[in-house]
Amino acid sequence: MMQIVVIGNGMVGYKFCEKLIAKAPHQFQITVFGEEIRPAYDRVHLSEFFAGKSADDLSMAPASWYEENGIKLHLGDPVQTIDRTNKKVISFHGIITHYDVLVIATGSAAFVPSIPGVEKKGVFIYRTIEDLELMAEWAKKSKKGAVIGGGLLGLEAAKAMLDLGINDTHVIEFAPRLMPRQIDAAGSAILTSKLEALGLSIHTSKNTIEIAGDDAIQSMKFSDGSHIDADMLVISAGIKPRDELAIQCGLTTGERGGILVNETMQTSDESIYAIGECALYNSMIYGLVAPGYEMADIVVTNLLGGNKAFLGFDMSTKLKLIGIDVASFGNPFAEGDGIRSITIEDRNKGIYKRINISSNGKTLLGGVLVGDADQYNALLQTCKNNIVLPPNPEDIILGARGSDADQGAGITALPDDALICSCESVSKIDICNAVSEAGCETVDAIKKCTKAGTGCGGCIPMVKDLMLYTMKAQGKIVRTVLCEHFNYSRQELFDLVKIKKIKTYDEVLSELGTGDGCELCKPPVASILASLWNENILKKGNDTAQDSNDRFLANIQKGGTYSVVPRIPGGEITPEKLIAIGEVAKKYQLYTKITGGQRIDLFGAHLSDLPNIWQELIDAGFESGHAYGKSLRTVKSCVGSTWCRFGLHDSVSFAIQIEERYRGLRSPHKLKGGVSGCIRECAEAQSKDFGIIATEKGWNLYVCGNGGSKPQHALLLATDIDEETCVKYLDRFLMFYVKTADPLTRTATWLNKMEGGIAYLKAVVIEDALGMNATWEADMDNHVNTYECEWKAAIETPELRKRFNHFVNAPAEKDPSIQFDEMRTQKKAKDWK
Repeated sequence: MMQIVVIGNGMVGYKFCEKLIAKAPHQFQITVFGEEIRPAYDRVHLSEFFAGKSADDLSMAPASWYEENGIKLHLGDPVQTIDRTNKKVISFHGIITHYDVLVIATGSAAFVPSIPGVEKKGVFIYRTIEDLELMAEWAKKSKKGAVIGGGLLGLEAAKAMLDLGINDTHVIEFAPRLMPRQIDAAGSAILTSKLEALGLSIHTSKNTIEIAGDDAIQSMKFSDGSHIDADMLVISAGIKPRDELAIQCGLTTGERGGILVNETMQTSDESIYAIGECALYNSMIYGLVAPGYEMADIVVTNLLGGNKAFLGFDMSTKLKLIGIDVASFGNPFAEGDGIRSITIEDRNKGIYKRINISSNGKTLLGGVLVGDADQYNALLQTCKNNIVLPPNPEDIILGARGSDADQGAGITALPDDALICSCESVSKIDICNAVSEAGCETVDAIKKCTKAGTGCGGCIPMVKDLMLYTMKAQGKIVRTVLCEHFNYSRQELFDLVKIKKIKTYDEVLSELGTGDGCELCKPPVASILASLWNENILKKGNDTAQDSNDRFLANIQKGGTYSVVPRIPGGEITPEKLIAIGEVAKKYQLYTKITGGQRIDLFGAHLSDLPNIWQELIDAGFESGHAYGKSLRTVKSCVGSTWCRFGLHDSVSFAIQIEERYRGLRSPHKLKGGVSGCIRECAEAQSKDFGIIATEKGWNLYVCGNGGSKPQHALLLATDIDEETCVKYLDRFLMFYVKTADPLTRTATWLNKMEGGIAYLKAVVIEDALGMNATWEADMDNHVNTYECEWKAAIETPELRKRFNHFVNAPAEKDPSIQFDEMRTQKKAKDWK
């Protein structure tokens, strides 16, 4: 039996064993030597160790897996010598093992610059679980931390610092910007601003010349004469391949390190292979796990008589750094003749998108995404498979703005050999076959069958889309159930709750569900109950099912305080009401701001002050603005014909009528409206879930638009209608949406997924194609007639009012941990560190 020795039990070394066992079980005698004391674990998600995951959670396979598959595993016993002449290795503990094939998977080590003082206590590298354990122990007595390195690993290390409670953390980068290998200067600037908002201090173009202190680090000095205080430092300035064994035994290595390999991963000795971050192919070290897995598969395939070659690897990547999406694909820096770039930059939301396309506008060459990377998978596949771009290439990052866009075209247009999961080299056809031939009809089943999605996890959305696409192609009915506790879609559950007249969450769970429920099903069920019966959302039996904001009828904000947003229908407000808001804000020391929805937000309220604030606002004629709920927020208006010389109709009065009709309407997602008095569109009605624009003959009604990170223009539903007809169509449209949309689905997305699109919606709302219009109008009338202000109900019900205390045994006391800073004569929540 052929003897195979693997040096290294990291992710790539383990993957080699897994692939070999899967393809040829018990055909080889495999021996693995690992330097660490535990079996291979997931280094990609190493930072989750500080978020509560244990070493066992990160483990790729327990030691028993190796034993069950006939693999001899030697942990904490690295190979010291390779004897190529006699084809044997000698370990640290003196174990001598002969080989027919040797696979070197020693990976890489952290590159540590030769900075004076680098040996001091409190200086760490960020590489292994042992490193993390040492960091966690030292962090207990640290207050100011620093990280050398503003690349992927450096920012992961910075997140680890924050997770350890070191709120004053600095990131030191030698280059002029963060992540210089992945994103451009504009994207890096957005990333920097978002990281600084989270409390990190970013220093670029900084060269560290000394780590100062007596026995332990106390400060860092830079070449420009500046310095910072720090009592803990993590160095994450890059990697260097672990090629010392190769050098010792005479294998060819690169000038700057790395074991030289050919396209089959063979070294200069045909019996020895190198895979992962220790391998140098075509003058490049591949520092991601996906190419390492591909190298492992190539060696396995060729050992079994196949013919597979490594021809380089796409280094596109998507990450979530401290909660911030960052991605790059293809050639993110492409420029010059024959190349055009399209960029979107929203500094307010912290979003940057750039795509590089060919001069004829047909080919996507690469791009950068910061702050919103939802489109990454689709863009990557478009780039890798040379899919022809739409006539307006900007649509692929802006979203289609027309009514005929085929939302499923992206997935169906991919060729069968399109690589969906680069970590495990799983193609589109592999996933489709897993569904059609192996009967895998859940994402978990596909993971087990193909391994897709078990690496970084970035391909999961596309895996799910392919699964659903294949099931539909087979003629199967695809049902989107709420969660494991309810085997119903939201629409099915809506109908069942209505038919059975169920009015509490516990009753819904008892009659229609199983188990105890979860955070996925509780808010949708609570929303269904509120939509159907229009009862107080804090009613006993439903209160614990609400989102945290709904539980307190206010949005919890940064620092632990709450915001109060009274309704101002149509944006119209009297001087007396303005004064009342000012007096409340002054009395309770609230930060005030006028919003884009023509309301006034009051920030910084303590939980125990909320009922008193509401009482004073209600006494002044205000009511809840429902800013905390998935419901109608605002109906924005211009001044219309009342004051504007261009106005055709009274847009303010109509906006007030509309807002007061639909206030408190609970829906799958938030709702926003707008009424403009003329075609100049000062109320921006076409960017709302419903928008009404005055014409010479009446009003035009638009539906299913939204702003935000994925803006979409609303589409025209009806033209030149009177106010009564407009309200009737809106009643039907809103009730149709409330009844049929999936949880957390905006009206724009709901319409995009609707078969028949706007034409079908017109048939339902205007022509009564479903025969439901009379029912929906009656349902809306019932909502209007049973509406009550939730703030008023809370303050008038002693049992509910008791909830608004931070301490049960000391109702008058406020949260002592809440702190504020002064800002432009007002206050703001103290920055989280």
